Amino acid sequence: MTAHSRGEATDPPAEDHEVGEDAGGRAADTPGTPHEGGAGSAEGTDDDARDAEAGTEEAGGQEQGTETPAAPALSEAEAELAAQRELRERIERRKAEKEGPIEAGAKLSGPAADLLAAVRAVESGEKPGTAFFDSPASAPAPRRAAPAAPAAPRVPERPAPRAVPPEAAASAAAVLAEGGAPEALASPAVTTLGEGAAGLLREDPWQLLSLTGVRPEQADGFARALLGAECGPDDERRTAALVGWLLERAALRGHTALDAEEARKALAGFAVTDPAGAVEHAVAEGVALVFQDGVDATEAEGTAQDTEEASEDGAGGDDEPVRVLLGLDRYALAEESLADGLARLVNSCEKGADWTDAATAAPSASAGELIRAAASAGLVAHSGGETARAEPAALVAAARGLGLRALGTAHSPDGQRRLAAAAGDPEAAVTLSALLSGEGGPGRDADGALALDVLVVLDAPQLDVETAAMLVESLADGTRLVLSGDPGVLGSAGAGRVFADVIASRACPHVVSRTPDPGPIGELVSGIGIGELAQVEAPGREVVIVPVRDAGEAVHRTVQLVADSVPRAIGVPSSDTQVITVGHGGPAGTTALNAALKQRLNPGPGRFGGFDPGDRVVHVPAPGRAVPGSVVSADAEGLHLDCAGTPVVVPQDRVETAVRHGWALSAHQAAGMRWPAAVVVLPGDAAQGLSRPWVYTAFSRGERHLSVVHGVDQALPRAVAEVPAQQRTTRLAALLEALPTPDAS
Repeated sequence: MTAHSRGEATDPPAEDHEVGEDAGGRAADTPGTPHEGGAGSAEGTDDDARDAEAGTEEAGGQEQGTETPAAPALSEAEAELAAQRELRERIERRKAEKEGPIEAGAKLSGPAADLLAAVRAVESGEKPGTAFFDSPASAPAPRRAAPAAPAAPRVPERPAPRAVPPEAAASAAAVLAEGGAPEALASPAVTTLGEGAAGLLREDPWQLLSLTGVRPEQADGFARALLGAECGPDDERRTAALVGWLLERAALRGHTALDAEEARKALAGFAVTDPAGAVEHAVAEGVALVFQDGVDATEAEGTAQDTEEASEDGAGGDDEPVRVLLGLDRYALAEESLADGLARLVNSCEKGADWTDAATAAPSASAGELIRAAASAGLVAHSGGETARAEPAALVAAARGLGLRALGTAHSPDGQRRLAAAAGDPEAAVTLSALLSGEGGPGRDADGALALDVLVVLDAPQLDVETAAMLVESLADGTRLVLSGDPGVLGSAGAGRVFADVIASRACPHVVSRTPDPGPIGELVSGIGIGELAQVEAPGREVVIVPVRDAGEAVHRTVQLVADSVPRAIGVPSSDTQVITVGHGGPAGTTALNAALKQRLNPGPGRFGGFDPGDRVVHVPAPGRAVPGSVVSADAEGLHLDCAGTPVVVPQDRVETAVRHGWALSAHQAAGMRWPAAVVVLPGDAAQGLSRPWVYTAFSRGERHLSVVHGVDQALPRAVAEVPAQQRTTRLAALLEALPTPDAS
């Protein structure tokens, strides 16, 4: 490694600072890599504090979603949600066909026996299994009309928005006011609980916990005000609501299931005197489903019995105890549907296809290996860095050359553009959201299946379990599915870890690219991927470290980099430079950085809901999706945006929740996209928000240049070396492992 000079960390000349050179043109800041902080190295890199408010940024490695819109504004998002509702109905019918009576488990004891007994009660009809939360997400929805023939227009008709009845809202507001809750929750309550929200809240005040942002202590206060002496910590209505709330919070952190023991400990922390009984009651009431280590409870009973027998006989004492999991039905059903669908693709594929000539003509050995794997399997996993994206592009091109209906999808319009360019055909790629909604891709056949022979999904780590289930449900028998992505990046914003679970299950061939990412940035990111933060030579100022002392200086230096230094010294305009930071809140979060960058790059009064023409924005049409764009104009219809060349109109009442300034993004928002230059902001109070996947994702967003505004000292190398991705509790890998292989049938 070559040691480089660096600017003074004590009092840098902020006013004259430029990337890689001072006012006299001499080297000023450190080209290289953030390291341990001695001579020739820089200190760390992250941003300022994560936003502590619920849903503003990554909790446990996942971005939550204050930007989550209350209702889809565009036909694309509406169609996506409608398709999700249709999928859930299909899943429920499929599960109902498979369900059978649970046989007695006389030798079970402890929590497993309690939970399984609750399941038996529900299955036998002794206790009702009605869901606790009567929300649009979990309630059955009308099935979508049968799809039109492929030649028909693919854009779905936009449904009329459902207005909240004024009478229902007024009744709910009266009950909320009586209990000391904000009357502003009336409309959300009616939307979530239905027109009878007032009666439900009066009968069961803890239903308030089903509303976004409400915490247990707030629901307890509301219940005390309404129930008085009847209210107690062990009220079954309270404990059931708490179990549901815990599972919803776990889903926000990416989990599709929660360890029952963890749930009991959390309930004890809320003053529940019998946590095990509370969990049993929640299962009996249908608030949660119960599983054993990713397997349905009915199938797990025998395993639990064997474990209990071994303990009674004194044998197998070293065996691990039975692990009982709790889950919400929506995620449990999605994982089961996804596992069944993937098995269907594996077993229905033609295994003897001869793509030898196409593999031989592939541009690289790794691309040839991927083509051969896809020829022999219905499901293939492919992993690699940014440069390795050329390999699935080569597969799409080869399959189309063989006369097959092949298509590639990407997480973002930027990813779609890069994939289409690599495949050499603008029609070879669409965004995943456009494919699912019908606004892009080949359309569907009479059975509702996508008219495809080969589908390649890039950015697979961004697939949450519900989206993946909907996608696989849309593929016909015999379709070949390739999941491709970089395992080092942050996971999906929604619940699940589909890509990692597919690889872990060994249910299909896994092709690991041998194509490294080039240049100093590629060398830096490759090291981060294996837990090493090493210095790299950056003769062309590809990597520059900018030390700062506090958040205020971090904001100042970031604005200077984007507006002056990077355009002048690197040749990348401000419009092609993306700022990435840890959270939305705090003195150097996206909100503060966007305000400072707007003032410098596009000052204005914000006369259109805080926005002006020319503002750089990010549009969130649905939870977990962030589409960069710019403001064009505004009128009575709404805010007009240009999102990657596509005109978008956001209604006035949704601008506040669905649009925010986009000069600065979180790493989750930036995943799946790249820019010519990236500025990663890491002030001192961001240290706790750092992890190896976060650093890997943020540092790999720049194609030509990376500036790191660094103030976290030793926290950066420690995060890279010691803080891997948070393990999400899911069931998909176990479900896939339990499925019969093609040779076993």
